[in-house]
Amino acid sequence: MFPVLGVVVALGSGMAFQAQAADAKAGQVKAGLCVTCHGAYGLSTMPNAPHLAGQPAIYIEEQLKQYRSGKRANEVMAVMAKPLTDQEIENLAAWYASIPIEVGKPH
Repeated sequence: MFPVLGVVVALGSGMAFQAQAADAKAGQVKAGLCVTCHGAYGLSTMPNAPHLAGQPAIYIEEQLKQYRSGKRANEVMAVMAKPLTDQEIENLAAWYASIPIEVGKPH
């Protein structure tokens, strides 16, 4: 009885690995569309656009999905996020999360 359960668990686990992993390099390429507002390396050049560098991937994924669905409203981001696939969102999130940031003591 237990060996069969082991096979079922092993098969179930293997299926979880079939999902494509996030690709930070592909995200970097896709982020070319984001540079105007969020900067080349995720450091915003505009006062109303947040820095994305070093943000947790799960945070960026959630925000982009909310813009895409309309749950979160912003004219520019709604247009930018609408055509993104889940994989593209994951790749963008992986790219921005991979950018190291440093915090220093204030002067």
